[in-house]
Amino acid sequence: MKRYFAVAAIMVATSCTSNTNQKIALSATDSTSATVADAATPAGVKLKDANVEAIYNGYISLKDALVNTKFEEAQKAAAALKVNLASQKGCESTTLIADKIATAKDIAAQRKDFTALSNDLIALFKHADLSAGTIYVQHCPMANNGDGGDWLSSEKKIQNPYYGDEMMECGRVAEEIKSAK
Repeated sequence: MKRYFAVAAIMVATSCTSNTNQKIALSATDSTSATVADAATPAGVKLKDANVEAIYNGYISLKDALVNTKFEEAQKAAAALKVNLASQKGCESTTLIADKIATAKDIAAQRKDFTALSNDLIALFKHADLSAGTIYVQHCPMANNGDGGDWLSSEKKIQNPYYGDEMMECGRVAEEIKSAK
């Protein structure tokens, strides 16, 4: 049991969670960031920090591209996500993962790296200031050759990014992240 707590502590310490409350101003000249930040937040999810909200929106765009097995859209979404992650203190390693997804050679490689990206961002959003809506942490036990894989969603309905239409509804809601009203 102590080992699990140690692993959890290490994940939180190395994940993209430090200084999530720090306000980061989006550059008006950075069109990629502005486009993602200006996009409507999915399913009423609102975060207090504009850059953290832009990261969430970018992540959902990437997840949706993987759900729909759209390789090029996933590349573009990951590239835009990378820009917002780069401006968030503590997200340096997560930025590198987004870059790997953006430059991947096929959708299988994107889906493989999506697991690490999701794990980091789940930790980020568990500690973010959510002002409205619910973020669902979902889990597919069959992803990654049976090791399982988690992802974030704005809705309870399962749409599996690891398998797309091959196994669209494989998974379950593992946790709900809600505002602390």
